[in-house]
Amino acid sequence: MTADHSPVTEDELHAYVDGELPADRIDAVTAWLSTNPDAAALVTAWRAQADAIRARYGATAQEPVPQRLKVDRLLQRRRSWTALAAAASVAAFLVGGAAGWFAHGATAAPSNGIATLTMEALDAHKLYVVEVRHAVEVSGNEKPHITTWLSKRLGYRLLVPDLQDFGLKLVGGRLLPGATGAAAFYMYENAAGERFTMYCAKATTPASALHYKGEGNVAAFYWVDKDVAYVVSGPADRAKLEKITRAIYDQVEKADVRKL
Repeated sequence: MTADHSPVTEDELHAYVDGELPADRIDAVTAWLSTNPDAAALVTAWRAQADAIRARYGATAQEPVPQRLKVDRLLQRRRSWTALAAAASVAAFLVGGAAGWFAHGATAAPSNGIATLTMEALDAHKLYVVEVRHAVEVSGNEKPHITTWLSKRLGYRLLVPDLQDFGLKLVGGRLLPGATGAAAFYMYENAAGERFTMYCAKATTPASALHYKGEGNVAAFYWVDKDVAYVVSGPADRAKLEKITRAIYDQVEKADVRKL
């Protein structure tokens, strides 16, 4: 209890660490922490973790949100696809025959390819990896829910890899818009505050082997398997990132990843 007899919540502790706690609660929470050493130690650990994340990814946090992830751009893209499909359907009805087949090709969703998905995954990685309180939508403590929810949204039975052998704990997951529809985004973190992410989306290209892409202080390995594209992103330590990626790759290969 604090001086004003209001209980301190976990959300308030997070706000205290982030400097977002209302001014009229700071003294009360500070006093409460002075009599609760376990909570004070937890707050100290959170601050150290936040400092580590900012030190590693602080420059990325200042970058503008990529155009492809802005809401108005995504809505414009959706409207464009809808208009294209409608126009192609009219053309097929009026012309018929060979012209109708040409229009059928125009109605198909454009093949953005794995390169576009990889860029979207790297953009999402850089955007969310610097977040402390809002890095994910659903906590890693709800792994069964994350698996069911994101699998249903993508239309494929997905796997949430186990990376404990690398000291990586599942932070959680979130749903993202992507070039081919919904995308699943999972985040992992180690004790040093390093974060790695896995991005999954429906593929528009054939199965492929592992490929590498570096982009400044972050990098990614990507591949396509069973109609799903995977992008694993993290700090630009290629050897370490490759070991983690291969562990995920092996788990995916053994999993029952299939269309629902």
